[in-house]
Parts: sequence; C-alpha cells; structure tokens
Amino acid sequence: MPEMRQVEIDSIKDEQRDGIPVILEKAEGSEKPDMARKKFLVPTDMSVGQFMCVLRKTFKIKPEKAMIILLRNFVIATALSMAEIYQANKREDGCLYMSYAEENTYG
Repeated sequence: MPEMRQVEIDSIKDEQRDGIPVILEKAEGSEKPDMARKKFLVPTDMSVGQFMCVLRKTFKIKPEKAMIILLRNFVIATALSMAEIYQANKREDGCLYMSYAEENTYG
C-alpha cells in the first residue's frame, strides 16, 4: 500500500510542480467528524490560515465551530506559509502529514 501511495504522490508532483501534497487526518481523540477527503494539493504560497479557510468552506464548517490544524500534535501558527512547514516537516514519501481537531474553548 505505501508503494501505491508513493507512485500516486510522484505522479501528482510531476503534474503539479508548485503544489504541496498534504495528507490531513482527524487527530487522535478528536470529536470532529471524519472529512470525506484527506488528500490535498496546496499552493506553496498559501498560509496555514488560508488553508484552514479552504477546509472550512470545503467541508461547510460553521464559524462557531472551532478548529485547529496540528503537526506532530503541536498547533501550527496560522501566519506560517505551507511552503515553510513543508520544507521543515515533509516525510520521506514527499507528503506533509497534518491532523485537525476541535479547539478547546473556555467560557
């Protein structure tokens, strides 16, 4: 199975040289529902905040529902560019693996 994913990633990267392959999965213990789509090709000039806006719009997440994006169980600053995060955290297969969860809010 990992070999098939690698072939798919290589094919996507050949077609879309300026895109970042992102695999987004629900964080362990999160009560958020599973998203129908887990694979994204994100523009290199997009910020984490912009990516979150795309996710909210794509999956029709209401504004009152808090959401965070995690990388290795740490919250990512929304001002960082996806390219910065990708260069520092991509895996051997060339993908950036992230997770999403609800944000704990008080009050």
